[in-house]
Amino acid sequence: MLLLLPTLFFITLFVFMAVRFLPGDVIDLMASELEDGAIDPEFRAKVAHKYNLNTAIPQQYAEWLLGIVAGDFGQSFLTDRPVFEDVRRKLPISMQLGIMAMAFSITMAIPVGVTSAVWQDTWIDYLTRSLAILLLAVPSFWLGLMAIVYGFQFFGWVPPIQYRNIWDEPITNLQILWVPAIILGGALAGSVMRLTRSTMLEVLRQDYVRTARAKGLHERHVIVRHALRNAALPVVTVIGLQVGLLVGGTVVLERIFSIPGMGNFLLTSLEQRDYPAVQAVVLLSAVVVVLSNLIVDLSYALIDPRIRYG
Repeated sequence: MLLLLPTLFFITLFVFMAVRFLPGDVIDLMASELEDGAIDPEFRAKVAHKYNLNTAIPQQYAEWLLGIVAGDFGQSFLTDRPVFEDVRRKLPISMQLGIMAMAFSITMAIPVGVTSAVWQDTWIDYLTRSLAILLLAVPSFWLGLMAIVYGFQFFGWVPPIQYRNIWDEPITNLQILWVPAIILGGALAGSVMRLTRSTMLEVLRQDYVRTARAKGLHERHVIVRHALRNAALPVVTVIGLQVGLLVGGTVVLERIFSIPGMGNFLLTSLEQRDYPAVQAVVLLSAVVVVLSNLIVDLSYALIDPRIRYG
C-alpha cells in the first residue's frame, strides 16, 4: 500500500511522456479537417493556446497532474468535451465485458484444472491439457473475426450493430457482449487451467491430504476443503495479473465487435492524437491493474489462514 502512490505517480509520468512521442502532430490533424487543409500560423497559435500546447512540457504535466487530483482529466481534442464525460459513459461498458470474461474464465478454468489433476494421466487429463494449450495458442482477435465470419455463414448470426445499455435492453446487451466475453474469457482460461492442475497435483501428494483420506473423509470434501483451498494461492495471483491482459483484450475485441467501450475509445483517440483522452484511458487502466493486484495480495489472508497482515 505504501508503494501504491509512487507507482501511480510514475505511471502518470510515463503515460504523459509516451503520448508526446507519438508520430504526427495533433494540430496538423485538426487542420487536415478544414476545407482547404491550410495550416496558417494564426490557426496553429489559436489551437495551441486553447489546449495549452504552447507551454513547456513540465508545466503541461504539472497542470495535468493537478487536474487529475481535482478530478479533471482535461478537455478532449476530438469531441471538445471534458474527457471525464466520455470516460464515464464508456467505462461501465468495458467493465461489464471484463467482468463477464473473467467470470467465464474462472468458472471454466478452475473446475477443469481440478478435474484434470484428479484424473491425472487419463483421457480426461489429456483432453483438458490439450484444450488449455489450444486456448493459449489461438489469438483472441482471430477467434473474434472467425466468430463473425462463420457465425453469419453457417448460422446467420451477426452481433447487433447498435449498442444498448444493460439497464434499458438487457437481452440486446447480452447478445452484443456474450460472444466477445466468451472469446476473451477463453483466452484467459488456458493459463489458469494449467496452473490449477499443477498446483493441485502438488497439493494432492501432501501428507495432510493422505491423512484426510485415511480418516475416511469423503473425496469431494478432501478435494474442495483441503486440497483446493491450499492450491488456490498461485491461481489467485495469476488471476490478478490477468487483469492487465483483460484490459488489452478488450481493446481489440471492442473494435472488432463495434462495442463503444474504453478500448474502442482508446484506439480512436490514438488515431486522432487526442492526448487527454489517451492519457485518461491508459491511466485508469493502470489504476485498475494496480488496485486489482493490491486486492489479490490482501485476499491471501482470507484464503490461507496461515497468512496474517499486521
